[in-house]
Amino acid sequence: MEEKLYLLYFAGILALGISAQWLAWRLRLPSILLLLGFGFLASFLPAGPDEIIGREVLFPIVSLSVAVILFEGGMSLRFAELREVGPALGGLVTIGALVVWGLASVAAYFLIGFSPAISAVVGAIVVVTGPTVVGPLLSHIRPSRKIGSLAKWEGIVIDPIGAVLAVLVFEFIMQTGEGATWATPMWSIAKTIGVGVVLGVLTAYMMIFALKSYWIPDFLHNAFILAVLLSVFAISNYIQSESGLLTVTVLGLLMANQKHIPVRHIFEFKENLRVLLISCLFIVLAARISLGTLLQVGWMGLLFVAVLIVIVRPASVFLSTIRSGLNWREKVFLCFMAPRGIVAAAVGSIFSFELAHHAENLDLGEVGGVAEGTLVVPVVFMVIVGTVMFYGLTAAPVARWLGLASPAPQGVLIAGADRWIRELAVVIKSAGFQVMLVDTNFRNITAARMQNLPAQCASILSDFVSEELNLGGIGRLLAATPNDEVNSLACMEFTHLFGRKEVYQLSPWDSGSGKRQSVSDHLRGRVTFGHGLDFYAIARRVTAGAQFKKTTITEEFTYHDFQQTHGESATLLFVIPETNRLRIVTADDSFVPKAGQTIIALIDARPEPIKPPAKSEDSKSGEPEESPAKSVASE
Repeated sequence: MEEKLYLLYFAGILALGISAQWLAWRLRLPSILLLLGFGFLASFLPAGPDEIIGREVLFPIVSLSVAVILFEGGMSLRFAELREVGPALGGLVTIGALVVWGLASVAAYFLIGFSPAISAVVGAIVVVTGPTVVGPLLSHIRPSRKIGSLAKWEGIVIDPIGAVLAVLVFEFIMQTGEGATWATPMWSIAKTIGVGVVLGVLTAYMMIFALKSYWIPDFLHNAFILAVLLSVFAISNYIQSESGLLTVTVLGLLMANQKHIPVRHIFEFKENLRVLLISCLFIVLAARISLGTLLQVGWMGLLFVAVLIVIVRPASVFLSTIRSGLNWREKVFLCFMAPRGIVAAAVGSIFSFELAHHAENLDLGEVGGVAEGTLVVPVVFMVIVGTVMFYGLTAAPVARWLGLASPAPQGVLIAGADRWIRELAVVIKSAGFQVMLVDTNFRNITAARMQNLPAQCASILSDFVSEELNLGGIGRLLAATPNDEVNSLACMEFTHLFGRKEVYQLSPWDSGSGKRQSVSDHLRGRVTFGHGLDFYAIARRVTAGAQFKKTTITEEFTYHDFQQTHGESATLLFVIPETNRLRIVTADDSFVPKAGQTIIALIDARPEPIKPPAKSEDSKSGEPEESPAKSVASE
């Protein structure tokens, strides 16, 4: 019977984790909030993770999972971003980390009542932020490229720094009675950096060489890299405690920035694995904390969190970014981007176990009748919950208030800049939405810029567009080049950025050809406007005099009236609801615009009836003159 209960427990943890992720997506909330909430609910079960899994097994699993998460975070970093954020990043992860450590240690000593030794350990643990919470927040906020890159780099690089700092502080405390000096932590720092960097570089070179030489078959790529990643993490930690975090971060960074082998499929696999690991880890770690233990921390713990948010983070940002080139808006935004995540939870849990194990040697005291070492985990989890709630709910409004992000990116990245695309982009822009045109034809780009349209001369499939172009305010892709294969590839390229729901392409020229069509359905984005309305079909209509018109539907002028006025050939392209969001009409849409909504449609020109000229007495010919067709004006 016990085996069945254990089976239900593990399956239930996975189900709760994925349910929390889905609910967070639906409610537009940081997923970590719901994960922690579900975890606290799981703490009321008769048996907890320590009893079912066991501490000896749980903590190695947590450490290996954190290694995968940091490797995936390292793979999201690009050296090209350092040109803009390098000076500020250096200050944040050095001076800023020291400021957080010092001030947080002082706050833990005076507010919670920890001893100086435990205060220093707690201060080091809360230095970390983490890609598990910073990344999803940035994806939700979509800030400008510069500040977004800086926040991403800080969140990933600071994790191994904070973890190593906590280890060094703990080792120094353990050796205090044995005549330890400052030479001890200095040697540990040098050894940690050396082991982490050397092992990370050597492993990256070995993996790149093996994959480039085709020694590893395609179906083993992800499994091979995962096995190597976990092995080198364990070896690095065996040589020097906690150096594995630096090793896997360096490994991910080098794999992402090399140009010898494609790594997109590796990144996607690790990204999916990260979601799975985070979903389970947060619930399991939170389930170890009972409500009674949190209550033991009391109001002093909440005040400690408030000090971290109101005093410690702003002080670290403003002191570390002096002469960094950041303006005051960017500095204020960084003050609202310091949520703690899985690394803080994992490191706090591990050190709590170590502190309890060495309690007699350290001569630890009590806080409110509870052993100091026992309170480290609830304090860390209170910091995680408090910072995630505060930053998760305030970062997006603050970014919009500072003008560093749009509330919900509604702009359109358009692949192509031919004449009819430029005319369409002008109408979209006049409706209040951002557009960005990308084309390899410089004449098209020049013409677009003359029409005050943002445009870049580049291939939509190039790294420049996905990595260098500022896509702040852009929330979807419309692939509208004459080449259906390029359109499909563009949709595949930008799915990871916008999601499958927001990548669109024009109808292929051979749509409806079944298995013989040039591009399979599963390789395409969402087909826009209508089947058969491909690039050349639209171009021919525009050349013949068709125009893109913006019209507001009212109670007096319904969509039926619009169709009656402009005929069946009028093609609905975009709908703007009252919420001022841009909806692209797809080929399978049966949507009927309602009163209060604005539409953008392609309307064919209607020539005026030809009137015969007045005949004079001297006129010998009765043939009427042909008058040119009158173009349709924009409403």
